[in-house]
Amino acid sequence: MAAGSMVILEEDFARFNTLLGKLCEESNAKFVFLVDKNGQQLSAVGQLDEVDPTAMASLAAGSVAATESLATLIGETEFTSLFHEGRNDNLHISLVAERFIVLVNFDERSSLGLVRLRVSQNTDELAAALTVLVERAASGNAGLELDDDLPEITAEDVEALFG
Repeated sequence: MAAGSMVILEEDFARFNTLLGKLCEESNAKFVFLVDKNGQQLSAVGQLDEVDPTAMASLAAGSVAATESLATLIGETEFTSLFHEGRNDNLHISLVAERFIVLVNFDERSSLGLVRLRVSQNTDELAAALTVLVERAASGNAGLELDDDLPEITAEDVEALFG
């Protein structure tokens, strides 16, 4: 594994889902995504049946990147949150731990004020969970232990299995 690669362990994923589920419920949102700034989805909870998660993650990251450029033009380093208002649905996008994005989709059952409040209240706990990933990647330790007692797989073994 290359230095700096991020590995999400099962317990990381479960923690993200728990935190996002709490945020989704408390903000009365339709769904919540956790994405890195490269557009990779880390977790998503809520009503996801009609959502293309790959497109949502990529476009959220692109929106954040474009907004960072706008911020630079007016002398800001970044805007930490974005809001897109639609006829029926709205998106609130915010940065967490400098390199991650939380995207919240909500409708008339909620309000921007409630979503912003709940995102703000849950950011510290989410940032702490994400910091574990960042520190693990920086140390080069994926958190995976290899068993030295496993037999080495040879080309002949692969050929025997797959012909």
